[in-house]
Amino acid sequence: MNKVLSLSGLIIGTTIFGLSSQAIGADIAAGEQIFNANCAACHAGGNNAIITEKTLKKDVLEANAMNSVDAITVQVTNGKGAMPAFGGRLESEDIDNVANYVLSQAEQGW
Repeated sequence: MNKVLSLSGLIIGTTIFGLSSQAIGADIAAGEQIFNANCAACHAGGNNAIITEKTLKKDVLEANAMNSVDAITVQVTNGKGAMPAFGGRLESEDIDNVANYVLSQAEQGW
């Protein structure tokens, strides 16, 4: 019975707070480490050293329809423009963790 109540609470909490199952399973600390090792050279502090107006700040992510784990995952996996593809370099779990880390940082204002 307690397991059913716990599961019900998790489902309700997820629905109320809008958390995705990806965000719940993501390892933000691992995402930070992967970001620092692979992304920070161009995106330190949520900035963009190559195309300065395309930062990882919340308002810019929203304006460019990049404010979801799925959108960031596609970008990191496949690359686009000056950004290289990391799909062949990083595991899908690592990319998921990075995407969740980026969204988390954007929400906090980097």
